Amino acid sequence: MNQIASVNQALDEMLVQLGGIVLRLSSPKVTRTAEERHALACSVNQYAVCAARSGDPRVQQLKAELEQTIKPHLRLVASR
Repeated sequence: MNQIASVNQALDEMLVQLGGIVLRLSSPKVTRTAEERHALACSVNQYAVCAARSGDPRVQQLKAELEQTIKPHLRLVASR
């Protein structure tokens, strides 16, 4: 049982590091084109799948932050 806990902890650490990398890639300075945004969305979705079963709050926080990065930004358009 101790080995399972060790493996889970190691996986959580890797997910935290991976999430940090994907979060850095989510910057508009890095992902400029439509293809890059699509690749980012794929990475975020895959991260969310991997993070879904993690109980580590850091992993869940990164998952939430990453999911926010791929939501479309709404613009306020004023008309007269």
